[in-house]
Amino acid sequence: MRLFHVSEESDIQVFQPRLPTRTDLDLTKGLVWAIDEKCLPNFLTPRNCPRVCYHVGANTTEIDKRTYLSSTSCSHVVVIENKWLVRMKNTTLFLYEFDINQFTLQDEIAGYYVSETTQTPIAKFEVIDLFQELFTRNIELRIVDNLWDIYDDIQKTTFHWSMCRMHFAQPRK
Repeated sequence: MRLFHVSEESDIQVFQPRLPTRTDLDLTKGLVWAIDEKCLPNFLTPRNCPRVCYHVGANTTEIDKRTYLSSTSCSHVVVIENKWLVRMKNTTLFLYEFDINQFTLQDEIAGYYVSETTQTPIAKFEVIDLFQELFTRNIELRIVDNLWDIYDDIQKTTFHWSMCRMHFAQPRK
């Protein structure tokens, strides 16, 4: 297993624990966040790009696969709004890899891991072409006018799903 932090910042030397903003977590305990390689594609977009992501889990039904996947060779989908295409084309990301021994699992389905201690990356990778990076990982990228339909629909399926930065999405129609 490999763990990463994804950033548009190219020069992070050390990651200091930060207090979480999620109200379901202890707001007094600082954390360094990382994502596992399986869920890494959910973060291969510009930081504030709203997105709906989903992938096959152990209990994903065949009917859901046939309905929401365009190919049997693909098991992971990232859906973004068309207004983010240019920004995605012009964004470079940096993947900071961490020593997995310093992290504990926070959310298995989302692939989130956390550490309560300062972390120094063991490697850094530059991703210049986000589209190519997603395609290389066999991720289906869907471009839609508005995310809210897929946002509502995918939550009723047997997929593992994640919705990120939805407060930046186009208003519901």
